[in-house]
Amino acid sequence: MKLRSVLAILTTTSALGLSGCDVVYVSPSVDTYSQNLDIRVLPITAEGVLMANRAPYAPRSLPQAFSETAGAGSPRGLGALPEAPFIPTEAPGPMELRVPPATTIGPYAIGVGDVLRIATRVGGDTNGLTDTPAPVENLRQEYTVRDDGAIAIPEVGPVQVAGLTLEAAEDTIFQRLIEAGIDPTFSVEISGFNSKRASVGGNVNEPTLVPITLNTLDLGEALTAAGGINVDDAQYASIRIYRDGELYQIPLTDFYTRADLQDVTIQEGDAIYVDTSYDLDRALLYYQSQIDVITLRRTDRTTALSELQTEIGIRRSSLDEQRSNYLARTELGAEDRDYVYLAGEFIRQSRWPLPFEQQATLADVMYDNGGYNTETGNPAQIYVLRASSNPSEFGAVTAWHLDARNAVMMTLATKFEMRPDDVVFIQEQPITVWARTVDQFFPELFNASVAAVQ
Repeated sequence: MKLRSVLAILTTTSALGLSGCDVVYVSPSVDTYSQNLDIRVLPITAEGVLMANRAPYAPRSLPQAFSETAGAGSPRGLGALPEAPFIPTEAPGPMELRVPPATTIGPYAIGVGDVLRIATRVGGDTNGLTDTPAPVENLRQEYTVRDDGAIAIPEVGPVQVAGLTLEAAEDTIFQRLIEAGIDPTFSVEISGFNSKRASVGGNVNEPTLVPITLNTLDLGEALTAAGGINVDDAQYASIRIYRDGELYQIPLTDFYTRADLQDVTIQEGDAIYVDTSYDLDRALLYYQSQIDVITLRRTDRTTALSELQTEIGIRRSSLDEQRSNYLARTELGAEDRDYVYLAGEFIRQSRWPLPFEQQATLADVMYDNGGYNTETGNPAQIYVLRASSNPSEFGAVTAWHLDARNAVMMTLATKFEMRPDDVVFIQEQPITVWARTVDQFFPELFNASVAAVQ
């Protein structure tokens, strides 16, 4: 009898408790009725997404420090460095044209490593043994200019020729042959040009060192000697010439259309690089390797590279510090951010910061934070609550309603763009409301029932 009495009291009291609005669990929901707000509920459809996305919003931008690079500077001995990295777009910006200044090339000066070919006459003398003179032949011998700037001629000794023109070298050799009592009938020519070179690299078919000879070398000839240019799209490429600590640039489109650019005179020690991007690190590696090829003083090279590394290091440290300061200020709430608020049956109710420099969608918000509880959340009652920014509407609110019982409707969530201060609300399942009501009310109900039985 007592058990039946308890069950009867539980049933009767439950019915009374569940019917009382002041004592049972109150479930949040979206209701169009409000004394203070004008609320309208609109379905999230393909047309609704277009309408909602028309609300103006420009995502916040990151500070300049997050888009700058440390690779820029003009240290002594290297001159101006290449531009910052360039990412091609559908309409690439114009490249700057920096042409090397016109220079006057003097007569070729013999240098260390050059090879001289000296032709002398032999024969023509029979010492009176016959009336028919011996045939005269030319004896050709080659001599390489040594590190000390001299060539070694048998029976004559070393002859200094480095730094002399071909004509001056002939005069010097002539004088030394006279002094040695040797027939001064001879001729001199340069058979190997090894002392003066220009390097060609980058997007060419055969990177090479092009010798500077008696004839003037122009830019077009130097590139031809390297097998020609190998570039897919000329509008993104340029030819860079590194000379005497300065960096010059010729856009490839200009090079193809202007004959005067193809005739630019190349000098000893020039480094020519065909580049398809503004990748500073790659360009600097190339120029650094060419410093060992061209005739720069070793101390100046070391100093220039040290200054370059120091300047880039300082810039990189400054950028890192600016970025770190901004992130710290953001964590402490000292920087303005745009937020979306998550309410209802989310795994974790919170505020979600809108990303920088791009739009976020309803799907981003729902699933980046762990999604919602499918056991308690009602997929048919997903709302985006957006208050009107028009003062004349006196706080009107639009409740964009997504019915996701059909999972296909979630594709609309990937198109629905969020706006600052949006509230994403997921309502409870009807059974969840009942279960939570019973869960809160049952302990008191049971205690009251037991007391009544006793």
